[in-house]
Amino acid sequence: MQCGDEKEQQEHIVNFGNGNVHLVTTKEGWDEKLSEASSVGKIVVVNFSATWCGPCRMIAPLYSELSEKHSSLMFLTVDVDELSEFSSSWDIRATPTFFFLRDGQQIDKLVGANKLELQKKIVTFADSGNHSK
Repeated sequence: MQCGDEKEQQEHIVNFGNGNVHLVTTKEGWDEKLSEASSVGKIVVVNFSATWCGPCRMIAPLYSELSEKHSSLMFLTVDVDELSEFSSSWDIRATPTFFFLRDGQQIDKLVGANKLELQKKIVTFADSGNHSK
């Protein structure tokens, strides 16, 4: 668990972890979140981004806002620099890249900071998730 100062410093740099967005900083944390989502039948939205990436910073507030509106989904952010080897295993070629996962398997993907498209996909998956409850 992080101490308060570290967390504040990270969020001060860029607010990727705001709202209901979980910042994934380890492979173990990733496995834990995916397992948790699978056990409750949630679709996971993953934002692979970087603190130096302008489009990532631009879309972060919307991503955070969507995470608060759509609690039927689990929102994660992975910093490609912090978990570079892990990010490479997902074949990330541009940031931000958003993955949509069900039971750990990719069901959709969006490359780039396309706000409208991201919103559309999230609403679609949130609605599809609500019917299964």
